[in-house]
Amino acid sequence: MARVISLVGMAVALALTAGAANAKTYTLTLCGASPGGLWSLLGAGVDAAMKAAYPGSTVTYQTSGGGFANVGLLRAKKCELAIVHDAEAKLALEGRKPFRQAAGDLRAIAVLYNWAPMQFVMNKDFADEHGITSFEDIVAKKAPVRIGVNRRGNVVSHVIESMFQAAGASFDDIESWGGKVVFAASKEMSGLISDRRIDAFGNGVFVRHRSVRQPAEAVPLVLLNVSDATIGKVRADWEIGRYTVKGGAYDWAPDDVHTVALSAQLVASSSLSDADAYNITKALIDNVGKVSGVHKAMKNLDAKLMAGSSTPYHAGAAKAFKEVGLQ
Repeated sequence: MARVISLVGMAVALALTAGAANAKTYTLTLCGASPGGLWSLLGAGVDAAMKAAYPGSTVTYQTSGGGFANVGLLRAKKCELAIVHDAEAKLALEGRKPFRQAAGDLRAIAVLYNWAPMQFVMNKDFADEHGITSFEDIVAKKAPVRIGVNRRGNVVSHVIESMFQAAGASFDDIESWGGKVVFAASKEMSGLISDRRIDAFGNGVFVRHRSVRQPAEAVPLVLLNVSDATIGKVRADWEIGRYTVKGGAYDWAPDDVHTVALSAQLVASSSLSDADAYNITKALIDNVGKVSGVHKAMKNLDAKLMAGSSTPYHAGAAKAFKEVGLQ
């Protein structure tokens, strides 16, 4: 009888222990970007995943200037989690501009997407006039192109400048050919090419993003392929991915187009405890549908993709991925 009571007591104790573990709650701040954009939806997805794993938890989305700003906010302990692009993390880890010193404590928790390709869109009339059929032709023919790129300070403009350098030209060279480099936001570039005030633009956005689709209603467009040589140089410099925009993604782009792509990742500081990093990552792995369900553009997110960052992983995150055979 005593043995039965003892076993029952052990079972109750184990149940209480498990209940205590599941009763843990988190109150976290996630630094993202502007309100209402995709990153804010990803913040809501992370919040939903944490609530599913640890009922009563809250992940508050903090608006900011984006990935560059988020590295500083993370280091200043204004947030426990942040979203940054892989290229931004690369600059931060190496202490390259705009950072004044290396952020050696930056650690990945999970990749959130890796399908934001650099897309070079050109007015077909301009392309035909100057015999341009690829990105590299802009440089080879010293075309006097008026090209839009994202605003100064945005990582996309850094990567596009790097792509031109890999092809053998600088932004200053474009100006010397009689062209012009116009720094503008996505919506602005879309309007500028529609009004024929620029001849082309390059931007890192999802395939079929409206800023790429809409100008085709006003002017004929082509999507420029990037050579393997350029892609290889840029990938080596930035540790970003290769991407193929499938033929037919746009009515006016029937052939496959190769380029590079940015990814976005959830990061933390190495000062976050291993236990907390593990629990957060495990919550994302177990509830990945909470994140992938925030927008149709996120449908391809899975645990395998989450484990594929070029940024060093937090030890706790690495443990969670190893347990499911992904690292």
